[in-house]
Amino acid sequence: MTNLPLTVAVAPNRISLAKFARRSPSAAIGAGLVVLILLVALFAPLLAPYDPIAQDVANRLAPPSAAHWFGTDSFGRDLLSRLIYGTRPTLMLLAIVILLTTPIGIAIGIVAGFYGGIVERILMRITDIAMAFPKLVLALAFVAVLGAGLVNGALALALTAWPAYARQTRAETVALRKSDYLAAAEMMGITGPRLLFGHVLPLVLPGAIVRMALDLGGIILIAAGLGFLGLGVRPPTPEWGAMVADGTQVIFDQWWVAATPGAAILLTSFAFNLLSDGLRDLMDPRNG
Repeated sequence: MTNLPLTVAVAPNRISLAKFARRSPSAAIGAGLVVLILLVALFAPLLAPYDPIAQDVANRLAPPSAAHWFGTDSFGRDLLSRLIYGTRPTLMLLAIVILLTTPIGIAIGIVAGFYGGIVERILMRITDIAMAFPKLVLALAFVAVLGAGLVNGALALALTAWPAYARQTRAETVALRKSDYLAAAEMMGITGPRLLFGHVLPLVLPGAIVRMALDLGGIILIAAGLGFLGLGVRPPTPEWGAMVADGTQVIFDQWWVAATPGAAILLTSFAFNLLSDGLRDLMDPRNG
């Protein structure tokens, strides 16, 4: 008898995973690619054939070969090893941006949408001001003030990405504000933060998750842009944007130096876009 609840609990998970892959192949492919990238970052020391910062000037700009599958850069460093280790700062930056952006944007949107009035006007005007500036330009301004580095780059991106979550969450909260569901909760004595984050939050969270997955592809491109301009991770730490910048100096003769990290940026953005597109279809109530 003790095993029955466990069996019943496990079965739905198996069904949901199969249903997930069947209903949205794009989401399944995107999730598989994202998991693969995470595994590469996690096991980078085991997968990288060379030290990513070890220089071998005598072997600089070597073409792809059996010894160096993707060739070497202008300092003789193995591009495959640097590509593998380059997943770490990229994913770390994404994690910091998610942890900062999503809670701030959702909290502002819920408070503004639920209380309305002067609270909504003040919060939404602040949001509109933040959205009036292009993300990359604003991120460059913040990094110029804070200085180059992984954490500063993540802070700059987080400060430019939260308004979209606030506006979306506010719109969904306004639609829920006068719903029978929340009215019933208030009749039971549930008010204040408990109502907002215990009952409103679960209803607006799926839309925020889809937007977060969709934004990650753009954040990767902006992060690569910061690295390309020398405002990202400090050298010699491997970072895809900085690797592309190094490769542009020899792109006509040694094209692989820039093409390899560029392909990694493209693949990672493509993976998150596939995942977000599938999640949007799965979470759309019209799709049953």
